[in-house]
Amino acid sequence: MHRLALLGGGFSTDEDGLLDNWVLGQARTPRPKVCFVPTASGDAPAYIEKFLAAFHHRLDCEPSVLRLFERKLDDDALRAFVLAQDVVYVGGGNTANLLAVWRVHGVDRLLREAYDRGTLMCGISAGANCWAESSHTDSFGPLTFLPDGLGLLPGSVCPHYDSEPGRRPSYRAAVATGALPAGWALDDGAGALFTDGRLTETVSRAPGASVYRVTDGGGEAEERAFACRILSRGTGTGTDAADRRP
Repeated sequence: MHRLALLGGGFSTDEDGLLDNWVLGQARTPRPKVCFVPTASGDAPAYIEKFLAAFHHRLDCEPSVLRLFERKLDDDALRAFVLAQDVVYVGGGNTANLLAVWRVHGVDRLLREAYDRGTLMCGISAGANCWAESSHTDSFGPLTFLPDGLGLLPGSVCPHYDSEPGRRPSYRAAVATGALPAGWALDDGAGALFTDGRLTETVSRAPGASVYRVTDGGGEAEERAFACRILSRGTGTGTDAADRRP
């Protein structure tokens, strides 16, 4: 079974831990090994410290960090480390730089191997973009499209759909013109779980945040919003009695 989660938040933006706790609840073990990959930020020390503070002190897991700008592991050790993880959590930053560095070190191939073996892949912003075939990004300054990604998730991804000026119209235009294939857009605060490439759950840490399917409706983008299960405080479980899964 292949599983992948796109996050519109987490430890770097939210203090309640709801989305992170939800992600850990999808792992294959009760106390999962969680590897943070901060490549998109250049392995920023403050970002790493924030991850460790959240996952080591507040969440029940075994956290670790994969640093590539000061790499310590040889190829065999790197492969063993990546394949031992239950969850790979990719941070935000520059999507294009992230992909380039991964490919130089062969991490792209290792992540695909781990994914095929059942490791849950997830991430926020650039860490959500990277899993798709293509994405909507500001990696080059202005908002544009990046027809490049790992391709674990078919189509395209757009993060920050509701929070960054220009994101929504720019992504819709890219899909409508064929610059990007149909894909998934996330409001900040939302999360989407894909199982074997199919959307199987949508959640939110607060009312109002949604996950969207954006497609080309014959030269004009069509947008479908999915209702999200609201996560409750402290547990990452739902408060709604109704089944809100897609």
